Amino acid sequence: MEYLVFSFWFMLIHTVAYMLAGMLALRISKDIYEGKSRLMDYLRDMSVEDERKHVQKWVFPSQLLRGLLISVVLYPVLAPLGEIAFGLRFAFLTGLMFVYTHLACAAPGPDNIEGFVYLKERFFKKSAFLKFQFEMIIYSLILGFVTSYFLF
Repeated sequence: MEYLVFSFWFMLIHTVAYMLAGMLALRISKDIYEGKSRLMDYLRDMSVEDERKHVQKWVFPSQLLRGLLISVVLYPVLAPLGEIAFGLRFAFLTGLMFVYTHLACAAPGPDNIEGFVYLKERFFKKSAFLKFQFEMIIYSLILGFVTSYFLF
């Protein structure tokens, strides 16, 4: 039962952190997500109503699913995490989210190591790389703090 409660709250914390970080980052990165000349033209165009509606329909359930999957992977380390100081737990969870779900992700993106190696130059631009770092740092900090403070 303890694991289910952890997963439930982790799913919600992840989803809220993801949405907050995305809303903040969108203010500086509309050029990535909107318009015909957007950098990530393989992503859905948020200025096109049908594409935006698809994202709006699926973003919440997809993030709940991601949160569930991430929470299950954390099960083996829940007890040790509960025994360490808040600061170390916060650093661990923040670093884990930033490194594993973002910077060292195995799927090439315009914001990670694999993208630097494999993406064509038009998809790996310094400006987009930095904008994505902002979003992922905000997400990781929110998730790391709230999870560390409330779930342990």
